[in-house]
Amino acid sequence: MLLPLIAAVTAALTLPAVAQEDPAAFYKNKQVRIIVGSAAGGGYDIISRALARRWGEHIPGKPSFVVQNMAGAGSLQMTNLLYNSGPKDGTAIGSAINGMPTAPLLSPGAARFDAAKINWIGSTNREIQAVMIWHNAPVQSLQDLLTTELVVGASSAGTATHDFPLVANAILGAKYRLIRGYEGTPQINRAMESGEVHGNGGIGWVSIKTQSAAWLKEGKIKVIGQYGLERHPELKDVPTFMELAKTEDDKQALRLVFARQEYGRPFFVPPEVPADRVNALRRSFDATLQDKEFLAEAAALSLDIEPMTGEQVAELVANVSATSPTVVERVRAALNAK
Repeated sequence: MLLPLIAAVTAALTLPAVAQEDPAAFYKNKQVRIIVGSAAGGGYDIISRALARRWGEHIPGKPSFVVQNMAGAGSLQMTNLLYNSGPKDGTAIGSAINGMPTAPLLSPGAARFDAAKINWIGSTNREIQAVMIWHNAPVQSLQDLLTTELVVGASSAGTATHDFPLVANAILGAKYRLIRGYEGTPQINRAMESGEVHGNGGIGWVSIKTQSAAWLKEGKIKVIGQYGLERHPELKDVPTFMELAKTEDDKQALRLVFARQEYGRPFFVPPEVPADRVNALRRSFDATLQDKEFLAEAAALSLDIEPMTGEQVAELVANVSATSPTVVERVRAALNAK
């Protein structure tokens, strides 16, 4: 009996430390980073910073939080780094734009990760994207966009500012002209105000309400279209691009790109994070989104909170990842348009 006992004790002592610590012991006195894959001041950054102020209170061990920005390539720079290099111990959480999960399908040369293997922690809300124009833009309605050119600012591939207008052009015959290279929404807003561009062809409705509320109230901007699969309750009079689709093939192509809005602001950790820590992060994320102090701050910031669990995000990503190759090729061709 002594030899088996010694062997068991020896095996336990030689196990990696990562496997011996429960979440509370591991996270005690730790600092967790939320790495935002987009520019500071944008919608993803704002919600991440609000979460960071309360999330640690709901994680066993109560770690502190800090937010960092790593903008570039539609969150692919951040996701590639975190997925492949880590840290993979649960101390780094990615906050990606919602186009990231479909990047392995639509930008396979740039995405060095498998979205189905990512540990999805959850999403704060659906993120309906819309077309925001300056008040004197040559296009004043969605129907106008089918016949008149609209110059819009865009950041990198993978973002709604870039992908949604290109897909609308290719599938529906819209007349967007993209000016690429802006870092994010705040920079596009400045370009719109100065007259460099007419508007933003793919901006979140939440971002409009949080960053451009004064412009909206003063009539300096107008929302002329939305990309949701159905009309948002707050935008009942604004038509969707899906309503312009004439064939089932067109609808399938649009769904592949627009479905990302359902898991609007996804948070994740890379593969190899211990399962008990993934579960702790998921349940603490859920709890934070019901936290009264967090909800009060979200309301003050005009942030929509419509939570989706990590398990729900994972299921939706898996479904989107199973899109037929024919539809994927059609959308990929649209996104590669100049």
